[in-house]
Amino acid sequence: MAAIDGLPPLRDVIARHGLDARKALGQNFLLDLNLTQKIARTAGPLEDVTVIEVGPGPGGLTRAILSLGAKKVIAIERDARCLPALAEVSDFYPGRLDVIEGDALKTPFEELVAQGPVKIIANLPYNVGTQLLVNWLLPKTWPPFYQSMTLMFQREVGLRIVAEADDDHYGRLGVLCGWRTEARMAFDVPPQAFSPPPKVTSSVVHLEPRENPIPCSAADLEKVTMAAFGQRRKMLRQSVKSIGGEALLARAEIDPKRRAETLSVEEFCRLANCL
Repeated sequence: MAAIDGLPPLRDVIARHGLDARKALGQNFLLDLNLTQKIARTAGPLEDVTVIEVGPGPGGLTRAILSLGAKKVIAIERDARCLPALAEVSDFYPGRLDVIEGDALKTPFEELVAQGPVKIIANLPYNVGTQLLVNWLLPKTWPPFYQSMTLMFQREVGLRIVAEADDDHYGRLGVLCGWRTEARMAFDVPPQAFSPPPKVTSSVVHLEPRENPIPCSAADLEKVTMAAFGQRRKMLRQSVKSIGGEALLARAEIDPKRRAETLSVEEFCRLANCL
């Protein structure tokens, strides 16, 4: 593996600091620095960009982002054991890495960067990744504070993010992502790239916000998708019974005999607007 900087190999860093990955924190550390650079490059040019990273761990992806010229990285890390390793990265890239110890689910991301372009790049902890994505999809204001998101998930979650109508993986997450972003699968990452190897393949997904998504209340869209996909095998007249049933479907001009997975994002927005 070719070095991307003058810092020690990640295996040495992990061994020296005793950083065994903890399942309770959803940790799986990426060891291949060439692979972390590939993830960072998927986000596009990083010069003059502030990057927000969640769950940097020993700093493999952090190092890749900095080596590709990011102006600054703001990393949120919950595991205090990782802070000394990240401090070494900060010393190597003086003034360009800020590490915040804390819970990403409680972090006010919009307040972290005063100005300038922002991109989110992260190998998200498995146990909070989907909720973080939903939080970033549904901020108080739109367009959001970020230019793009380049995120790693379990492949199953990645397929749900990019799914469209009539796809087996299509559901609430696909509707929310399709409504507010253009999402694409970038590439897969095999289990053996991690320490410890997870039991599943991972995928890197790249999402760019739509400047003008279909006008719609996020709360109403969530309500509609939750009801529709809560009983996805049933016809819509049954699955949306609790929020208006056939009367709601008639206002939205949607056949009550259809099932949730056949509706486009535009039709879901129409349903939400008819609530």
